[in-house]
Formats: sequence, C-alpha cells, structure tokens
Amino acid sequence: MTTHIDRKLEELGLTLPEAAAPVASYVPTVEAGGLLHVSGQIPFDANGQLILGRIGEGEHDLAYGQEAAKRCALMVVAQAKAALGGLDRVVRIVKLGVFVNSTPDFTEQPQVANGASDLMVALFGDAGKHARAAVGVASLPRGVAVEVDAIIAIS
Repeated sequence: MTTHIDRKLEELGLTLPEAAAPVASYVPTVEAGGLLHVSGQIPFDANGQLILGRIGEGEHDLAYGQEAAKRCALMVVAQAKAALGGLDRVVRIVKLGVFVNSTPDFTEQPQVANGASDLMVALFGDAGKHARAAVGVASLPRGVAVEVDAIIAIS
C-alpha cells in the first residue's frame, strides 16, 4: 500500500533506507506515553556509505552538512516506520536534536539542522514542524558529520 509519505519521498526523489541496527548497547526506539523516542541516527548517502567529516572552514561546507542532516532525518523516519509497522500512527514530529561535527569557528549549526527540519516538514506538512536543538560538537561516532535524534507523538 502506497502511503502519503511514500508519495512525498518519490516526489522528492528519495528512498527510505532500511532501519540501521544499533552499533552499541541501546535500542533504536522506545515507545512510551504516546511518544516514540528515536535514538541518534547517523547519515548514510544514497549508496549506503557514511557521510563523514567536520563542517566548517577548511573542511566541508554548509550544503554538505545540510545533506548529512537530511540523510539522518531519513533514517529517523525509517526507524519510526520499523518500530511502528508503518507511519500512519505518526501524529507529530515533536522535537529534533541535531548534533553537528563542526570546526571551532563554525556557527551555522541551525542552518545545517535545517536539512533535517525541512525534510520533516516536506514529508509530514504542519505535523512535521517541531521544536529543535542544533549543537556543535568536537566529534561524533564513527567520524560522521551529523547525528539526529527525535521525539515523535504517536497515536
């Protein structure tokens, strides 16, 4: 059955990846009190390769970071779909936490995070509008450029 989200993904030229398995001692999602908490997701490109590096002067640019954030958001949606057996129970994207592997001089973490936020709005419409934190960090697991976690209201 083709869903509204499947149609949106197709319109955007995107494919939802398979939900990635955890790489440490945690679970990808926890459902509690009408919320789905999605553990931090890292970015894989369309070929399944990790998007690595730091964002900032002398390294990768803002567009690279935004693409990495978008790819993290795709994995958040994939994890939600796997946990819920589909996306019809998603009521609202409540909050995203976006962690940007950035150089000390880089201060555009909110613009990087827009890569994830804009995708959520493109897929879920008004229900994709969310609260958010965008934080610069010195490093991330496996050397990735961005990591995104989420809280999603479900029915």
